Amino acid sequence: MRWSVWLLITTETMALLFFLATFAELLLLMCEGKTVNGFFSSDIARQSGGQQVAKFLFHGVNALLSCRIGNKTVADDKDAKLYLFHEQDWLKLQEENEEVNCLLKFSEAQLTISLDEVENNQTISQFLHPQAWHIVYADKHTCPEDEDEEDRRVGEGFTAETIKFKLMLLNPDAANNPLDHFSAEESGLHDFYFLLVLAYFVVACIYAQPIWRSIKKGGPMQSVLKVLSIGLLLQAGAAFTNYMHLSRYSVDGIGAPLLGSLAELCDMVSQIQMLYMLLSLCMGWTLGRMGRTQSRLLQWDTTPTSTAIAVAAVITQGILLLWEQFADTDHHSYHAHHSVAALLLIVLRVCLALLLASGLYQIITVERSALKRDFYISFAKGCILWFLCHPVLVAVSMVFAEYQREKIIVIAVILCQSISMVILYRLFISRSLYWEVSSLSSVTLPLTMSSGHRSRY
Repeated sequence: MRWSVWLLITTETMALLFFLATFAELLLLMCEGKTVNGFFSSDIARQSGGQQVAKFLFHGVNALLSCRIGNKTVADDKDAKLYLFHEQDWLKLQEENEEVNCLLKFSEAQLTISLDEVENNQTISQFLHPQAWHIVYADKHTCPEDEDEEDRRVGEGFTAETIKFKLMLLNPDAANNPLDHFSAEESGLHDFYFLLVLAYFVVACIYAQPIWRSIKKGGPMQSVLKVLSIGLLLQAGAAFTNYMHLSRYSVDGIGAPLLGSLAELCDMVSQIQMLYMLLSLCMGWTLGRMGRTQSRLLQWDTTPTSTAIAVAAVITQGILLLWEQFADTDHHSYHAHHSVAALLLIVLRVCLALLLASGLYQIITVERSALKRDFYISFAKGCILWFLCHPVLVAVSMVFAEYQREKIIVIAVILCQSISMVILYRLFISRSLYWEVSSLSSVTLPLTMSSGHRSRY
């Protein structure tokens, strides 16, 4: 079996694994919305030193926490309360858990809400900057005075009584009413995805037919355009499903977690698809050899070393993307950079960009044909922008406030990768440039690194 066919099968298999893993993750995790339904448990609170309920970034004047409980009598009997901690204070207390007295820990909460009514509302004070709050449940059983008291309460069976609750966390909307379910680090993403979907729709109306004609026409660039179009469709699908999820989220604070996971799946497969295509081009995808059959997606003409690099890079990225989904479930996005897997993904992209730049530099410096030099330079721009946008934006985002970083990275990465696709489309579909270049000698094309020092005259 040829390397190209084997790699295609590997990519499809990996996509199936992503789907199964995402589905399994959905069964294991609670929804990530800001309307939280569940049960307050004295047993969980006692064992964990407080039951962690949610995390939210409040902002504005009229931010609101609303908690409706199902059994007021039990809540009164347990002296049930919600404690709100600033994130930095809560994390510090968690690190010092064994050293800090249980009662002292809850005395340091910035806000305390007694659950003495069926519906309990608390307005959060205005801040200079949005702040992350951890909402924690505790009652009189959470911090037993001594071991004998704890054993006695356990013997009385207090842990069997739970309190059903519905917690709503709201920020002020444009009219300054507390109706916005989006946390501060999420605000604006819904509007961004709406504009992105609208842009995809307009571009599809204008350019879908010409691209389809180019693909049907065949030619040496047919396979390139097919793979590029599949990657673009996957990104458009991710944008649309994200928009649908956030639209519902804006109404109920829960959204459609399945659609959110489907968007991440489309995004991840698109990343693998594009890496597959770009490495194939750089490592030996024949553009001008028309004598071969067009039935296979990729036509490899490369050394074992470059083939191994391409295969290893695709598989490594797939594994890291899957790992990140399990390691960083709070963000649930490959754009996040808060786990080891995410940092390794950034390192991988930087290494690929450096490898690509090195190979292209060797080719361009010895190339005398202005036409081919322009081709290589345009291709390098598109590829390097694709690989480096995420690492560079992660570094740039460090100058912004923490609550703004992930939002900036998500929006900017999507825009940069869209620009990269436009550059590649213009390069491969332009008759004035690509048709002449792709019909040149296959000795010089594609951008085969193993042939970088061959004669180009």
